[in-house]
Amino acid sequence: MTSTAPETQRGQDAGDPLGEQPTSWQRRLRRFGHVPRPETPLRDRLDPPYTRPGRQVWSVLAVPPHVADRLVRWSGWGGPLLITLVAGLLRFWKLDRPHAVIFDETYYAKDAWALVNQGYEGSWPKDVDKLILKDPSSVPIPTDPGYVVHPPVGKWIIGFGEQLFGFTPFGWRFMVAVLGTVSVLLLCRIGRRLFRSTFLGCLAGLLLAVDGLHFVMSRTALLDLIVMFFVLAAFGCLVVDRDRARRRLADALPVDAEGVLRPDARIAETLRLGWRPWRLAAGVMLGLAFATKWNGLYVLAAFGLMTVLWDVGARRTAGAVKPYMAVLRRDLVPAFVSTVPVAIVTYVVSWTGWFVTDKGYYRNWAATEGKNSSWNWLPDWLRSLWHYENQVYDFHVGLTSGHTYESNPWSWLVLGRPVSYFYEEQAGCKESTTGKCASEVLAIGTPLLWWLACFALAYVVWRWLFRRDWRAGAIACGVAAGWVPWFFYQERTIFLFYAVVFVPFLCLAVTMLLGAIVGPAAGQGARAELGLTSGDPTGERRRTLGAIAAGVLVLLIVWNFIYFWPLYTGTSIPEDLWRDRMWLDTWV
Repeated sequence: MTSTAPETQRGQDAGDPLGEQPTSWQRRLRRFGHVPRPETPLRDRLDPPYTRPGRQVWSVLAVPPHVADRLVRWSGWGGPLLITLVAGLLRFWKLDRPHAVIFDETYYAKDAWALVNQGYEGSWPKDVDKLILKDPSSVPIPTDPGYVVHPPVGKWIIGFGEQLFGFTPFGWRFMVAVLGTVSVLLLCRIGRRLFRSTFLGCLAGLLLAVDGLHFVMSRTALLDLIVMFFVLAAFGCLVVDRDRARRRLADALPVDAEGVLRPDARIAETLRLGWRPWRLAAGVMLGLAFATKWNGLYVLAAFGLMTVLWDVGARRTAGAVKPYMAVLRRDLVPAFVSTVPVAIVTYVVSWTGWFVTDKGYYRNWAATEGKNSSWNWLPDWLRSLWHYENQVYDFHVGLTSGHTYESNPWSWLVLGRPVSYFYEEQAGCKESTTGKCASEVLAIGTPLLWWLACFALAYVVWRWLFRRDWRAGAIACGVAAGWVPWFFYQERTIFLFYAVVFVPFLCLAVTMLLGAIVGPAAGQGARAELGLTSGDPTGERRRTLGAIAAGVLVLLIVWNFIYFWPLYTGTSIPEDLWRDRMWLDTWV
């Protein structure tokens, strides 16, 4: 079995690279759980190896060593692909059900259809949804421009599915389901790289596959799942970039007569890390997130800061005496250029359909209402777009009208107020004592997963602050980037399903907590962290009990997903069973 414990001695940036005595503040932090990092080779600190499963598992299963080695090599992709296959089957099962325009699909499905057919969104007549469901070919696309308040990338993606499968529920949900499925694969691979464990990576992907909010959003033509996909892809690109940059540093450092890699202040402070295409790709992904919904802009700022701090940690570990100054001189400008300008250019390019037409909303504003502006030296298309963006911003910050399912971000983690996308009652239900059956699509996370994530986030923050584990800091950054900005708009009408953007990071947090429950694999560093002596059987006993506890938690989460399955898919169930699943009064 692959080790399920994040190893403290691997992958941490902080601390003196020469292994000197801890500082006074480090000694004071020990009362809160701070543990000095055991001696670890410098190369392993810069480029940690992947955990390999022990031979005991293969011996118990009677698997020959050469077959075991081959399975281990294949598992890096085989395990994630298997989890992704399961996630895809779940998400595409009866994707066209309910056969209805549910919740905000009434906006995005129609805007996407107009966008892919004429380059701009149209002004659709009211009560047209029923006609679309009955016979979409009989509904003409309106040529009058429609006022929309979100950028076009997400609608282009939804529209691509409509082009493939028609202007139908399956068509407008298809691409969102594809991205929801692929995001499970991404998280498996990101988790594997983050924790250096195939098992932990697959566990993170499994948790995402059985999260109710991610599942519902993968089967609904809304924009937030698309934002989540690009944010997760950007995070993955930055993690790969981090690994490659640190490996480049390790390869440049000197090796002593005994073949041991040694830190070097001059190399650590002056080495140029060269062309970094993965960070450039992250800039594109963040631009696409921003070009789907504006909350992607906050993630751009948070991830930009995070990647710079990663460079600081890498140069410090390599021996830099003044790592911040080194990053300021060598890395800050390339990091900025690779992310912010690239994201902005990506955002502007996403409006191409609006640029090449002359009927888009506010498309000709610069030549009419804005012709006397003091900014006339700028191109008309740019001034018109800027005016449009200003109007959209005023709309968003001023959106305070009440809604039945609005919720405060403080309540999101405990699933205080989920959103009902679809609800329908059927009379004459003999299985119910009330004589009614109910069908509902409820946008709510798997409760046990989210409630466990509350404890996992506390653990992640503790591990980041007192163990100085960069992985915990990265997970906390992902959650904060998707969650904290909404606290600045608490008076605005906002909903729980916006939280889908940081659901993958909740799954990573829970994975890290479960790894800690299992405990580190047997070894000197692991035993030192637990305070065990060599040969002490307590470590193996604790690990066995930890594995049982973690396994029970995972099984409970899977059961919880299955239990709420009817509420995720709109399956008709007796009203009694529906009420049994309303665990909190605020869910009704």
